Amino acid sequence: MKNILALLCTVIFLFSFGQKTMNPIEYKNSSEVFNIQGLSQSVSIDCGNSRMILLSGQVPLNAEGNLVGNTVEEQSHQIFRNIENILKEYGGTGKDIVKLGIFIKDISQTAGFRKVRDLYVNIQHPPVSSLVEVSSLFRNDVLIEVEATAVIKNK
Repeated sequence: MKNILALLCTVIFLFSFGQKTMNPIEYKNSSEVFNIQGLSQSVSIDCGNSRMILLSGQVPLNAEGNLVGNTVEEQSHQIFRNIENILKEYGGTGKDIVKLGIFIKDISQTAGFRKVRDLYVNIQHPPVSSLVEVSSLFRNDVLIEVEATAVIKNK
């Protein structure tokens, strides 16, 4: 009887506190996005039925590290291609984005960014966003940087 009780308590404990994985946090880098040493492109946090994906700020560099575009609109396309490539690593797309943080050097260019953004995100339920005008970014020729958070259902 004591053995059955001990076994029952063990099973209840395991089902109550067990997780699918030992570590609910996973870091990933996409080979299709330029990798900057010293930071991860993304981190996934297992939330049970879904995963929250946090992306480092994305800039308009292609996989080789070359700048793409001279306008906010052109650079935004490359940024969202980078975001899509990273989210693809988790089985997601830009439609899974729930929050954006936008850092732009000229706030008057916001319309060009939004035009591109709307091609990649769920426009029926657009992500919450923060938009900040900045005096400079990590390079003078980079006009915009975008952080993203996505939620992707586990399969």
